[in-house]
Amino acid sequence: MNKKMKHVFTVAALSALVALSGCATTGQLEEVKSQLNAVQADANAAKSEAAAARATANEAKDTANRALSTANEANARSMETETKIDRMFKRAMHK
Repeated sequence: MNKKMKHVFTVAALSALVALSGCATTGQLEEVKSQLNAVQADANAAKSEAAAARATANEAKDTANRALSTANEANARSMETETKIDRMFKRAMHK
């Protein structure tokens, strides 16, 4: 949730609290505040978990890219070796 959205959400929630305060009891107001705090805590926890998941995904992507690079290098070496063996076989057949 970006800062603007968070700010808008907070202002809207506070506006609702002010509007309700005229006809709501203090207990009800405290309950709404408690729920708002719980929602904000959940949103912050989700944001934190998303950041951790993004970091883990980036690490996995880096590992996969390194593995792909290693596989490509191994394939190139294999092809070079196959070419060398083929040339040696053809030379041996000509003798």
